[in-house]
Amino acid sequence: MPFLKNSKGKESVEIFYQDYGKGKPVILIHGWPLSHQSWEGQIFTLVEEGFRVIAYDRRGFGKSSQPWGDYDYTTLAGDLNELILHLDLKDVTLVGFSMGGGEVVRYMTEFGTDRISKAALISSIIPIVAQKDDNPDGVPQKALDEILGALKTDRVGFLKDFHKNFYNFKEGAAGVTEANLDFDFSVASHASPNATIKSAEAWAGTDFRPELKNVTVPTLIVHGDDDNIVPYKTAGEQAASGIADNTYHLIKGAPHALNLTHGKELNKLLLDFLKK
Repeated sequence: MPFLKNSKGKESVEIFYQDYGKGKPVILIHGWPLSHQSWEGQIFTLVEEGFRVIAYDRRGFGKSSQPWGDYDYTTLAGDLNELILHLDLKDVTLVGFSMGGGEVVRYMTEFGTDRISKAALISSIIPIVAQKDDNPDGVPQKALDEILGALKTDRVGFLKDFHKNFYNFKEGAAGVTEANLDFDFSVASHASPNATIKSAEAWAGTDFRPELKNVTVPTLIVHGDDDNIVPYKTAGEQAASGIADNTYHLIKGAPHALNLTHGKELNKLLLDFLKK
């Protein structure tokens, strides 16, 4: 199994990644609290369409190391940079889902765009999650505190139901099955408890609005108008307003995890963007 060893920082970590196909490289960055496996439907399609697809597990999740500390976005972007250098990738498209959008933007802030040609933000937390006086459409701090409190007192119990909101799950409805929920629960529950908490603090508490100016490559933004996790008005809509060169698609009726529920539509948007 391929691992990248990153010895920079306080603790040495091993980052697990998969590298499939040939062609222009596309790096898929997963959301919280899952792993690279959440990109299953996109990996197959992109590889079959002639792209080199690299998908990795964020530190603390999946098969990657589970260090105690350092889950801030600068550290996470550092792992991404080490992966790009390790594989000597150029002309890269970075694709971040949900929390993964933070690595996309922070990477460009810290390391520039010399190796990056495009970016995509899918149901992304960019630029800000929390409700503030100047961000009235964000998630109220009380709700964010309740999530963090539940993770600290009953992490597994919280995760058991959390992904229902990922999909706007309704029993018996088409598109998402109990098996999907069981799979997500298995992946999320085996992640590092501390990583789950600390990375939640990162996505809930980081304001990327000052960094949007650093996203200077063509960027695809895709969000669902029925996203119960990251409302599109605080995320996709503001990202489209702050990133100069962007294409914004708001998918009607799509929940947060539209990469599964609206996979065909998302894949078409990604392919059209990558081939442009």
